[in-house]
Amino acid sequence: MRLAAFRLATEPDGVRRVGLVVGEGPDWWLHPFADGTDLVELLAADRVDREAAADTAARGDGLRPAQVRLLPPVYPVAMRDFLTFEQHVAGVGKGMQGHEFVPDEWYAAPSFLFMAPHAVTGGYDDVAIAPDTERFDYELEMAAVICRDVRNVTPEQARSAIGGYCVMNDWSARDVQGREMKLGLGPSKGKDFATTIGPWVVTADELDDFRDADGFLDLQMTVKVNGTVTGSDRSGHMGWSFEHLVSYASRASWVKKGEVLASGTCGSGALAEGWGRTGELTPPPLQVGDVVEMTIERLGTIRNRIVAGTETVPPIVAARRRVREEV
Repeated sequence: MRLAAFRLATEPDGVRRVGLVVGEGPDWWLHPFADGTDLVELLAADRVDREAAADTAARGDGLRPAQVRLLPPVYPVAMRDFLTFEQHVAGVGKGMQGHEFVPDEWYAAPSFLFMAPHAVTGGYDDVAIAPDTERFDYELEMAAVICRDVRNVTPEQARSAIGGYCVMNDWSARDVQGREMKLGLGPSKGKDFATTIGPWVVTADELDDFRDADGFLDLQMTVKVNGTVTGSDRSGHMGWSFEHLVSYASRASWVKKGEVLASGTCGSGALAEGWGRTGELTPPPLQVGDVVEMTIERLGTIRNRIVAGTETVPPIVAARRRVREEV
């Protein structure tokens, strides 16, 4: 089942509806659920009740893509971005940290960073290029939407907390990120300006037949820039499953319904990975006017055009220096 958040194209910002997506490829229909339906609550509902609600929606009039604007499927209460693809770690680590090999620490546990949940954009929204960057990049990721609160759960227990999955583009300003990471804190302004999730959420039960022998979801992942394929991988190459990610995040901590947990960038899922391996900016950084399209098997496609920023941002103020006197 595919569940989308949307508003009618004629409605103002702020209106949010939930609909059932029916049909394949670009020729889909969107059938609204009853007003007031919450997408996360629908993911958490008993499967029989969710399917009954979907049957009711499907019997109603459908909307065509031109009649709606797809919104981010959820406005996350929190977002955690993991680092689970070994190939990506090897390539980007060489270029950004000078690592010749994947650090042993990567293998020990599924590390993650917190993201800016209020920076999410819809699957077909324009995305403004980040300020202060000459190395704008995409990151192809798969993300899970959490539908119930959990704490200290095992991977087996964690599965019931995952309501569904969607495509994510973790946009990155690599030059800004590189400066920040020299301080050992991880990226901040290099990533907090936009994260695209969508185009909808596919319920977890729809993907059970795509699990490999170890229980990992194994879906084809592809990214294109201006119609040319620039990277591809499979989600089955993750070092940990999404159940492992939820379990690790829940250790002595709450993982709350409405959170989004992302896989991290897949192998060849970012331009910076190639830059790190070759030492050259080939393919070149993204520019205004470029269109980035990401597809994950069974989850759908997001497509975003990069536009010039229209905001006036304040200047960066350098720290005042203080001389430490020797005693």
